[in-house]
Amino acid sequence: MHNLIVIGAGPAGLTAALYALRAGKSVLVLEKGTFGGQVTYSPKIENYPGFIQMSGAEFADKLVEQVLAQGADIEMETVCSVEKDGDIFKVGTDCSVHEAEAVIAAVGVKHRRLGLEGEESLIGKGIGFCAVCDGAFYAGGTVAVIGGGNSALQEAMLLSEVCKKVYVVQNLSFLTGEGKLVEAVTARENIEIICDATVKSLKGTEALEGIVIDHAGTEEALVLDGMFIAIGLVPNNGVFESLADLKNGYLDTDESCVTRTEGFYVAGDCRTKSVRQIATAVADGATAALAACRYIDGKGN
Repeated sequence: MHNLIVIGAGPAGLTAALYALRAGKSVLVLEKGTFGGQVTYSPKIENYPGFIQMSGAEFADKLVEQVLAQGADIEMETVCSVEKDGDIFKVGTDCSVHEAEAVIAAVGVKHRRLGLEGEESLIGKGIGFCAVCDGAFYAGGTVAVIGGGNSALQEAMLLSEVCKKVYVVQNLSFLTGEGKLVEAVTARENIEIICDATVKSLKGTEALEGIVIDHAGTEEALVLDGMFIAIGLVPNNGVFESLADLKNGYLDTDESCVTRTEGFYVAGDCRTKSVRQIATAVADGATAALAACRYIDGKGN
């Protein structure tokens, strides 16, 4: 049995593991997909303190190396159930059942995809999800934002400050963002709004070169340097609903990362929060780990 199980090996989960290990706790990290999570899709990170530039993959590799050097156990397993039996948590996976005194959920979220052929292979190679993170790489270029809600329009506004041309491709006949935001986007001369349009296919193999859209029944080709998908986020927190409250699919907790179940904590993008960046995920990981360590230490009193 471990002192702590961390579910998810993104920046929040790996930071939580690091802090718990340095506090002398035994830690098991469970990850079903990619070590580093969504950050591995970013070709360059330039907004993380202390680093002028690095790729998401490099950042993830350094985190994993650091955690392993501290003695963490890491397993590639999919978590299927989490329950608390007395003072012990039992985490069931597709391979085994693990036990721990405390659990931190740091499973992140997944950006909703378009479901097109070649989409996954082009993420980080012209397809992105965060204009704050990656918009500067397309300075002076032409990009498209897919979506018409607040997030998509905010992305378009940010991109319009550095890009020559920004297309907003919306599948409805109108934009669904807030009125003032719609007015601001409409007023930008270098933003072109294309409603009643869906992306049918992607062009490019090594890097995105453009897209083909169905615009009100007519196919049109857009030559692009980059594309940002902003059609929503998909949290996957159902396995935790017996331990914590959910709000719009997200684990409902504040900056303390504490839930209604003693010994169960939440960190990173999977919780309710207004800012989802690497820096805030790392902060959550440290906060959750220290809270978990206090809980574990208190059990012996």
